[in-house]
Amino acid sequence: MKKTVFAITPPFTQLNTPYPATAYIKGFLNIKNISCFQADLGIEVILALFSKKGLTELFDFINQKTDIFSENSQRIIALQEDYIQTIDAVILFLQGKNPTLSHVICQENFLPEASRFIQLEDLDWAFGSMGMQDKAKHLATLYLEDISDLIMECVDPHFGFSRYAERLGRSANSFDELYEALQQDYSYIDKILAIILAERMAEMQPKLVVISVPFPGNLYSAFRIGQWVKRKYPTTKVAMGGGFANTELRSLSDVRVFEFFDYVSLDDGEAPLETILAPLTETSNLPNGGALLKRTFILEDGAVVYKNNSLLKDYKQSEVGTPDYSDLLLEKYISVIEIVNPMHRMWSDGRWNKLTMAHGCYWGKCTFCDISLDYIKIYEPIAANLLCDRMEEMIAQTGENGFHFVDEAAPPALMRALALEILRRKLTVTWWTNIRFDKSFSRDLCQLLKASGCIAVSGGLEVASDRLLELIQKGVTVAQVAQVTRNFTETGIMVHAYLMYGFPTQTAQETIDSLEMVRQMFEIGTLQSGFWHQFAMTAHSPVGMFPEQFSVLRESNTIGTFANNDLVFSDPKGTDHEAFSFGLKKSLLNYMHGICFEYPLQEWFDFKIPRTKVPKNYIENALLEDDDFMLKPTSKVIWLGKKPLVSHSSTTKKGQMFQTANLTFHDKKETFSIKLNQAQGDWLVEMLDKISTKKQKTYTFQEIKTDYEAAGFEDFELFFYNKPVNVLRDYGLLGL
Repeated sequence: MKKTVFAITPPFTQLNTPYPATAYIKGFLNIKNISCFQADLGIEVILALFSKKGLTELFDFINQKTDIFSENSQRIIALQEDYIQTIDAVILFLQGKNPTLSHVICQENFLPEASRFIQLEDLDWAFGSMGMQDKAKHLATLYLEDISDLIMECVDPHFGFSRYAERLGRSANSFDELYEALQQDYSYIDKILAIILAERMAEMQPKLVVISVPFPGNLYSAFRIGQWVKRKYPTTKVAMGGGFANTELRSLSDVRVFEFFDYVSLDDGEAPLETILAPLTETSNLPNGGALLKRTFILEDGAVVYKNNSLLKDYKQSEVGTPDYSDLLLEKYISVIEIVNPMHRMWSDGRWNKLTMAHGCYWGKCTFCDISLDYIKIYEPIAANLLCDRMEEMIAQTGENGFHFVDEAAPPALMRALALEILRRKLTVTWWTNIRFDKSFSRDLCQLLKASGCIAVSGGLEVASDRLLELIQKGVTVAQVAQVTRNFTETGIMVHAYLMYGFPTQTAQETIDSLEMVRQMFEIGTLQSGFWHQFAMTAHSPVGMFPEQFSVLRESNTIGTFANNDLVFSDPKGTDHEAFSFGLKKSLLNYMHGICFEYPLQEWFDFKIPRTKVPKNYIENALLEDDDFMLKPTSKVIWLGKKPLVSHSSTTKKGQMFQTANLTFHDKKETFSIKLNQAQGDWLVEMLDKISTKKQKTYTFQEIKTDYEAAGFEDFELFFYNKPVNVLRDYGLLGL
């Protein structure tokens, strides 16, 4: 089964779902009629290691050592037979193939337990609200993490389920440390990787190996793969691209990198990949046979040279094809639950098809972000009908109807269009995405998104301080974020907030006030999940390019020969941000579990902190603003509900007879009725059918008003905003 291209995701990214880069590559090559095989070697290594055979060999290896291990590792080694006996059943359970095992796991005398299970005393309260499957999945996750701890101590200190040798890839200004590690003998994990790679390469015999490196934790393994291929298949070309290269390797100059790779490409991969493939395939129509590369580093005359054929245009998002997940072991990914928070677990639990609504970011102003780079700067949305076409193709291909849209920030207008298209096509899907907390996310838009299958959003609150949000140019205020998150939460869409501390000039007071804002948002229920991360200055962000504008100093302007993105800086006006790290994260973990809101903020820190200046009811007051349903003439009006049953009757009042229409509506939960003048009632029934999501045309408020007046009625606003029609707002009459 020879293939032209072998596309690889190196260990490790996620256990529950494949990283989408190779699926995008394969989808593009499909439309070019270029054969491609893809593999996520991360999940393949994990499955080889976490198996009866794999653990037997692992313990045999450890038992030969004479090292003195910790008490925890000694306990796991003493229980090795129990681990070997249970591992295959546990992996099948986490793959969704052995659901009845949950009964045995939950008895808590089936799995061997080491240090990770100590936290069960703290989390025991949560199991009352968790189903048996979830509880068993959480216990099985702790079991795997115990084995992972053993591997890190006794076999390979670089091991991690979602990263490998990450430290070697972080801020690697120089290639020296990574290069030295690559000259050492294979680690235990390297050997497993090499065995799997050898089988795949023998089968594929590719002309080109493409390795996508999304994160620093994939970098070491990517180089090991490149090294192995260059040694064993010296005529096969090897290319690297992906998120790490796009951000870190833009000034690459170390010639030693090309002992492992022939090409290192930047940004959107379709056009660069086509130029690399041109001389390797017989069906090239590129100028000069593709000899002029696109956004690609190569080694030429002993020096690293950047080639960029500016005449060759990039592909539009509508032209790159549908991501193709074939070849990947979709049924073998494992779902884990590290913590019980229902929003936080979505990154590790469940299988998601990955798609993008829009290339780049529609906002593109945040000063901490790499907005100077094309992957952010070039904004290109994809039409909703094309998105739905791709969703239907992927559902047919994978059998999965869950989608994670991996946008920088999904645009509200496109989310609205996508939701309407999903409803028109009557697709049954579940989806979530990343957003800005844009004021466009009204209560009604959130209702529409929920009706289409949206279950969660994640977005950057960053620093919950209006001064710093303005400095970041986030385009939101804390009050606005509270209102938007309220709109999502009240419609049943979960919200995760990315939180930041340590932004230039941030004071200790602002950090504590930000924590208080976050505490109130969790307590009042507008946030369900969050994550604190410390600000990092990057070379391609406004802060990194113009530090003087943010009152910080870059400590060095030296450009390294390898990775150049994270910058060292000092903040004369700021504070010791690192000191706040543990307390911020500990408090948030408790808030996500719905506890400890009454604790004073000082409780989370072992040093003196300033008292918060935020009023205790700040967020509550921000949410008191009335939800105004007064629509603009251009607002679109949508009806999500079904056609009502209509009955007519006559009533007499003060000697006059009135004809009335009784409209009875049935939704999935209840039945309700409204009563109107017969003529107006009949008109409303007809209009609700016109504005239902089944119809292609959408009507504006002005068009509906014109239709109402053409029917001979007056005072449309009085009719539309009166009580009978207002009742429909709670059942799917939306103004967008």
